[in-house]
Amino acid sequence: MKLQTLVDKATQSTDITVAVAAAEDEEVIEAVTMALHHQFGRFLLYGDRDKITKLLKNYPTNDNVQIIHANSVAEVAELAVKAVHSNEANVLMKGNIPTATILKAVLHKEYGLRTGNVLSHVAVFEIPNYDRYMIVTDAAMNIAPDLDQKMQIIANAVTVAKAIGIDTPKVAPLAAVEVVNPAMAATIDAAALTMMNERGQLKGCIVNGPLALDNAVSELAAAHKGITNEVAGKADILLVPDIEAGNILYKSLVYFANAKVGAVIAGAKAPIVLTSRADSAESKLYSLALAVCSASK
Repeated sequence: MKLQTLVDKATQSTDITVAVAAAEDEEVIEAVTMALHHQFGRFLLYGDRDKITKLLKNYPTNDNVQIIHANSVAEVAELAVKAVHSNEANVLMKGNIPTATILKAVLHKEYGLRTGNVLSHVAVFEIPNYDRYMIVTDAAMNIAPDLDQKMQIIANAVTVAKAIGIDTPKVAPLAAVEVVNPAMAATIDAAALTMMNERGQLKGCIVNGPLALDNAVSELAAAHKGITNEVAGKADILLVPDIEAGNILYKSLVYFANAKVGAVIAGAKAPIVLTSRADSAESKLYSLALAVCSASK
């Protein structure tokens, strides 16, 4: 599956507005103008008006862009988050602003975007020579999630998966082995999540684990191990045991497998595009498209 499909899908969502916090960044502006070219979304650009205007001169724009001046990064974060809180915007996007600053605004008790659910990072990968999207969660938000948090992380990922057309996603809780080992907490959690799914506590998906990475994504590897279930070799969502595993898997796919990726923070009132400065404009566009699809759903 190609991430370009998400861009095409996002073009059908003409009524979505994106609030961009600290838009004075070359890659952000390029991604915004690419989105405008594909005709998905209206953009509220918060930040230094002069710097944003100067950057926009290098790109074609239209009436679907509005610049709102702010004097500091704290004010930028507050204004952008308030726009989503008040339903003036449907998606929040991080620009040239520290992650901690925008998350502080997102979690603000009065005007933030908290719902009471865990916020988690959901990354959708297009991997060369692979026949489907691969979703990895959580590679950026939750350091060492407990069982309850893992349930919510799965629920967030399932919501995103359904938004991009995966009706009943198959979820593989990853571990180093496929059997329950009391000395390996990831295997115990994986088995518990599998049982919860079977008993209807985790809905809208199929969960089976623990599974090592090879047996989650390769039917041949699973067959060699004699593992036969609905998820083995056919996983749509890879639930990593902790942030270190997620971060390493995420970056391995990008740097070793030349995978393309779009990612959002799910679990808030609205999707959040929380890209890094190292992400390309193309990657930011895919993340925007994923967020727009999620918001439309």
